[in-house]
Amino acid sequence: MDPDILNVFTRPSALNQFLVENVITPGEKKKLIKPTASNNPKLEELKLLLIDWINTTLKQEHIVVKSLEEDLYDGLVLHHLLEKLGSLKLDVDKIALTEKKQRQKLSVILEAMHKCLQLDESQLKWSVESILTKDLLSTLHLLVAIAKHFQPSLAIPPNVQVETITIENTSKGLKTTSAVEYITGSKENLEEQSTDDAFDELFSRAPDRLDDVKKVFLQFVNQHVGKLGLNVKDMESQFADGVLLLLLIGQLEGYFLNLRDFFLTPASTTEMLHNVNLALDLLTDGGLLNFSVNSEDIVKGDMKSTMRILYCLYSKYKTKET
Repeated sequence: MDPDILNVFTRPSALNQFLVENVITPGEKKKLIKPTASNNPKLEELKLLLIDWINTTLKQEHIVVKSLEEDLYDGLVLHHLLEKLGSLKLDVDKIALTEKKQRQKLSVILEAMHKCLQLDESQLKWSVESILTKDLLSTLHLLVAIAKHFQPSLAIPPNVQVETITIENTSKGLKTTSAVEYITGSKENLEEQSTDDAFDELFSRAPDRLDDVKKVFLQFVNQHVGKLGLNVKDMESQFADGVLLLLLIGQLEGYFLNLRDFFLTPASTTEMLHNVNLALDLLTDGGLLNFSVNSEDIVKGDMKSTMRILYCLYSKYKTKET
């Protein structure tokens, strides 16, 4: 490798060029990833993972991200992510063409995002300005925070660290400081953080939104079991015996359940457990369930467990027409 590349930000000429390109005003300080990061395989793995996650999440919106720096700065992708993952509707233009409108749009989006992520200002590693100026370090921190909050099961590579350089335009000239910064934590920390999923967050930190989520699930369920002459009003009790769950799976997956395989009118806890376990087996075999569920919790009417199961179906079939 060319040794000049390694020291590109230690030479005054390179610093001055960066100053021209990024307009660091007197007294301003900027931190960025060193160019040598292009040789960091863990960083590249993280970038590819996040790009694939965004594209998968926004597939139905026909949005394709190729570059985290070039495709997220104007707020369009972040807007769609927040609406998709947070089920929020923001009063902003879908497309902002001028820098002023992009800055205004980003400000609204990030403010809403921070409320969803339960972050205060001291915890933020990004800003409207840093995202708008295509700062990769800030963009990565933001996307990792979003992914960890809304999809804790995402296999984010641990211990991703980058060499950074902070450039400050002082009255005495340019001052630089090098450091190493972690974008993701250790595997143990990530696993510990992933123990609480989105529903744990919903019940503990946003109980005011619980009824809204229930309404979405009830509407989804009734849309599909309605043609069987059924109507669900109480999620706690009506899914406890496993019958509705089995019928819903059959409707969505497109197969008929033999009445000899389950109890249509279960008369005991044992029969209810049989139904729920059958439903969980069907979900697992269909690739819809990739986490452990205690069937007894469903039978007991545990709302969090029931909502987790319904979300498995909702996430795949929410656009399925009856």
